[in-house]
Amino acid sequence: MADILKDPVCGMTVQSGREVTAFYQDQKIHFCSEFCRNRFLQHPETYADILISATQDAAKADRQIAYFSMEVGVGSAMPTYSGGLGILAGDTLKSCADLRVPTVGVTLLYRKGYFHQKLDQGGGQEEWSEQWHPEDFLQLLPETIQVEIEQRTVQVRAWQYDIVGLSGYTVPLILLDTDIDSNTDFDRTLTDSLYGGDDRYRLAQEALLGMGGIKMLNALGYDGIKRFHMNEGHASLLILELLERDNGDQPDHWNFTGIRNQCVFTTHTPVPAGHDQFNYELVQQVLGQVVPFEVLQMLSGTSRLNMTLLGLNMSHYVNGVAKRHEEVSQAMFPGYPIHHITNGVHSWTWTCDSFRTLYNQHIPGWSNDPAMLRQAINIPTQEIWQAHMAAKTHLLSLVKEQTNISLSTDVLTIGFARRATAYKRADLVFSNLDWLTAISQQAGALQFVFAGKAHPKDHGGKELIGRIFEVSRQLQHRISIVFLENYDIDLARSVVAGVDVRLSCPTRPMEASGTSGMKAAHNGVPSFSILDGWWIEGHLEGITGWAIGSQEPEDSAALNWQDAEDLYHKLQDVIVPMFYYDRDRWIEVMRHAIALNASYFNTHRMVQQYVTNAYLP
Repeated sequence: MADILKDPVCGMTVQSGREVTAFYQDQKIHFCSEFCRNRFLQHPETYADILISATQDAAKADRQIAYFSMEVGVGSAMPTYSGGLGILAGDTLKSCADLRVPTVGVTLLYRKGYFHQKLDQGGGQEEWSEQWHPEDFLQLLPETIQVEIEQRTVQVRAWQYDIVGLSGYTVPLILLDTDIDSNTDFDRTLTDSLYGGDDRYRLAQEALLGMGGIKMLNALGYDGIKRFHMNEGHASLLILELLERDNGDQPDHWNFTGIRNQCVFTTHTPVPAGHDQFNYELVQQVLGQVVPFEVLQMLSGTSRLNMTLLGLNMSHYVNGVAKRHEEVSQAMFPGYPIHHITNGVHSWTWTCDSFRTLYNQHIPGWSNDPAMLRQAINIPTQEIWQAHMAAKTHLLSLVKEQTNISLSTDVLTIGFARRATAYKRADLVFSNLDWLTAISQQAGALQFVFAGKAHPKDHGGKELIGRIFEVSRQLQHRISIVFLENYDIDLARSVVAGVDVRLSCPTRPMEASGTSGMKAAHNGVPSFSILDGWWIEGHLEGITGWAIGSQEPEDSAALNWQDAEDLYHKLQDVIVPMFYYDRDRWIEVMRHAIALNASYFNTHRMVQQYVTNAYLP
């Protein structure tokens, strides 16, 4: 809690360090005189509201970073995220709180969440709205703002969720909500669903996030913001609001340089189709004329409003989320100075209970300084194995509970828990069932745990889930394969910690970064992955895990078979024999995954790099 620098009795401002102070409920309170101090101590409850107000005002005045993200995942009970982007945003804000980086987060509320996944016996996916109650987790704020959508005035209110760091420092997350009686039926739904609806709906949501977010921060009193960080292009319309606000009554004055110096942009998408674009006719319909059309075209593209171009053109610092992604992004947008800050995960969140206990014993202080995890190289191997077996036992109990299938703790368990979409190739390991069966029968038994949601409109992703169910039936008496439904943060924590190997098979170069392997590493689980995204930086063959294929495959036309063949050879000749017949060496790989990967690929390091490279300059 920050020191209160306003005398709660007389209201005068006092300087920090004055000797006339008192402590009340762990707060150090400053007084202008002994007179005020004594009056306060006689009846401190009289000034409780004043203390809260003073603390909140000071906190708002101190905030310098506004972090905008279309989705933010802080926990399974608040379904305001779909997957990696949202979980990364939540992990980022948690690290900001731990490190006391003066940040405020902005996102949308999503009353119906993303969706609850139900799978039938054939793997067919059914989607249900998430049932949650914002009032159980959030504080409704009294301020409202207005955003013009389709020439209608949409009322927007805000809820606040406080992310409390390990040090007690709090980062507020502001969630925008249009479910207000005075709005039209359509407008009330704009903050219902994440990634739902058509282009009209999406553009209106992005206007609420970017333009509405700036308006709400102003209304709430966050007047000291120096950097506006856009986590992907969904938030780029905040630039238009900043331009309009800065322009004032001078129609010919556009302070492009001044606004650019305030903005930071992170791109996460390595393929052109993943960057939001809207035709200008729709833009005119939904947004009206926020800035002159020629200005909008200059910043966002001549034929369509490209949200990424808007962010690129109006940010003083732009980054991809891995070294390889920096290179891919530079090729997609030549001429732009795109850097990289490789993603991470929040160490405390993604470390399971048994490994938390282990680290607390051997590496005190690791939770707020994850770089210390490099000392894991000295943890006795048997203790690492015991912690892993506790996590594995927990996972297999969840499998039994959900599927009624009993998996063995003695069998090599391979996990694939990611968004279900075609490019991630969850079924690559099933390219040759005869070969896979031979490995399991001759080299050592195998069992698989899958999890992941397919976007409701991603038919290829849904077919992929069905394919895994089909293979499970084909191999049911030879290899156990389970698919756990309704993948969320809680289930992800159990899977990444409880499997023996984390498998990842994306088509290169479509994995911008990936973070599931980083989560696994915090629990001593090595990766077996395509060389793409973060794994290019984290991979040391046979030390932190294993690669599938080469970084640059020789024949793209035969890519799937090349990768599958290498996958099978590695399983057959290296991974399975090591697990069953060289347990000491296996645990050494686990130990190095922690010491080399978990110690670096975390959001504490990532946030520190943002502060140094993007926020301070």
